[in-house]
Amino acid sequence: MAVIPRIVAADMAGSGYHRPEPSYRAELTEVGRGTPMGELMRRYWHPVGLSSHATDTPREVRVLGEDLVLFRDKRGRPGLVHARCAHRGTSLYYGRVEEEGIRCCYHGWMFDVQGHCLDQPCEPDGGRARGKIRQPWYPVQEQYGLIFAYMGPPERMPVLPRYDCLERMDEGEFLDVDDTSIGSGGPAISPCNWLQHYENVVDPFHVPILHGSFSGTQFTPTMNMMPQAVFEPTPLGVKVVSHRDLPDGRKFRRVTEVCLPTLRVVPNPRVGKFGRVETIGWTLPIDDTHYRIYTAGRVTEKGVMLPRGKDAAQLQRWEDLTPEERRARPNDYEAQVGQGPITFHSEEHMATSDRGIAMLRRLLEREVKAVAEGRDPVGTSFDPEAEPIVFEAGQHIIE
Repeated sequence: MAVIPRIVAADMAGSGYHRPEPSYRAELTEVGRGTPMGELMRRYWHPVGLSSHATDTPREVRVLGEDLVLFRDKRGRPGLVHARCAHRGTSLYYGRVEEEGIRCCYHGWMFDVQGHCLDQPCEPDGGRARGKIRQPWYPVQEQYGLIFAYMGPPERMPVLPRYDCLERMDEGEFLDVDDTSIGSGGPAISPCNWLQHYENVVDPFHVPILHGSFSGTQFTPTMNMMPQAVFEPTPLGVKVVSHRDLPDGRKFRRVTEVCLPTLRVVPNPRVGKFGRVETIGWTLPIDDTHYRIYTAGRVTEKGVMLPRGKDAAQLQRWEDLTPEERRARPNDYEAQVGQGPITFHSEEHMATSDRGIAMLRRLLEREVKAVAEGRDPVGTSFDPEAEPIVFEAGQHIIE
């Protein structure tokens, strides 16, 4: 008969049975109306689609936990309204776009791009009180091939920022946009909290581990090298200055930035060329447990947002991999979605390599408090003549 060894209490230290109930930081992750982060997010402009998405066919979009409908009336004006019709609640996604707005499929009420009710065909005289009805709507602007929406208090609406790296072209370059969530490492929509991806931008040390040694080269051999990293605050966010010592004695200097509210300013990790950053991605919180990325950038070839350098890896697309292949060669998507829909911050054990993440969280805490106290958060300007924002982000070889 086998002898079962007796387990003493000392051997059970750290048992999962005694683990406290895990929790997450709701003030940094939840983005619905009235939440601390939701109110901070609503003080900025966010991309809600490509310009080409606004057509005379209504398009469902979900942003910051709100279900909306994007369309373009027959006059060419883009509109963004709440999905539920102000009459009886049917979704305007099933509506018909006309010259002056969108008409509900149920009883034909029509609303313009600012939510004014223009017609109630079942009512006498087209609705004698129709002027008292307003479909909830949000202001939108088109810039860089994207449609941006402002979903915050109207009296605090800032100007839509412009960015030098998207306006000053090098020879042969032109502007292009992408909605496939470049940088997520997965599909267009990721089923986890936006912050799990956003703070990854200021984590340079996962690059040689996840993208280099663990899953094989996913970027370039140079990017596989462990960097020497310095984290610094900027007027709009946090930057990471990384150096890698090359075999020939030169240094590879790379600067990555995050900028509030959700901008990821990341040089091409495939190192297609050196110089200033080529793209900006907006990490859009769809709701508390989903996000996507819209990207605008300078390109020399349509549809090629991140050209490969001469030694960059050739990889299969995420959607072409089997579940077994994704498990064996995880990317950012697997690492971040693997944390759960909203990661349990109470379970974390932060280390010195997480300094950039700690700085970003403190920045978000500070700006959440600023909004709660009635102040404007960083990066919001009310000057229509404001100069384009210039980023330090880029990558260079230092002799």
